[in-house]
Amino acid sequence: QVPLVESGGGLVQPGGSLRLSCAASGSIFGFYVVAWYRQAPGKQREMVASIKRNGDTNYADSVKGRFTISRDNGKNTVYLQMNSLKREDTAVYYCNVPPVTIWGQGTQVTVSS
Repeated sequence: QVPLVESGGGLVQPGGSLRLSCAASGSIFGFYVVAWYRQAPGKQREMVASIKRNGDTNYADSVKGRFTISRDNGKNTVYLQMNSLKREDTAVYYCNVPPVTIWGQGTQVTVSS
């Protein structure tokens, strides 16, 4: 499995936007599905968005209409554009390829006024 590194997290106000990046050391074209997950302290990790090799996307109901997952094959990167952020979006966000066996460090997203 090609290592994936998340970046782009930070502190934003409610209603703000943030774009997360998931960079691969090699081509992402071989991955059938790449997904973004998130986990808040004491909470279960959950999938928030995924994108297939053919471009088909899927979103959790909690982020649908606010988040957009996309890919740039030339940069070997998958993005998660997050708009209209809410406090409940606060979590560590991870990028991975299902079925997941190993998790990276993720990137912290904090939504607070």
